Amino acid sequence: MAYYQGSCHCGAVKFEVDGEIDGALSCNCSICRRKGALLWFVPRARLQVRGEDALASYTFNRHVVRHRFCRTCGMHPYGEGVGPDGQAMAAVNLRCLEDIDLAAIPVRQFDGRAL
Repeated sequence: MAYYQGSCHCGAVKFEVDGEIDGALSCNCSICRRKGALLWFVPRARLQVRGEDALASYTFNRHVVRHRFCRTCGMHPYGEGVGPDGQAMAAVNLRCLEDIDLAAIPVRQFDGRAL
């Protein structure tokens, strides 16, 4: 299993996550399309966050995903929700990780607009 570090733009929120990045999801829902995030889903327990007090949350539509963003710089490092199996999940924004080659990661399109 690999170990990654990431942060928001200003550095107020830093995080570590472990797992194997086997792909990313690009969602076309109204918020993800605007953010331009590439999402990697991991169990929430694999995401360790420092600076959570600098984060705010935004929910919309069915209010099942907490979109987390830095109150200072506005960057969206991850979101939180529950997977189909009932397990707490995190949707890590791969664009916030350090030292990864985004071009090498296969991206799957997801029609979140239709939900």
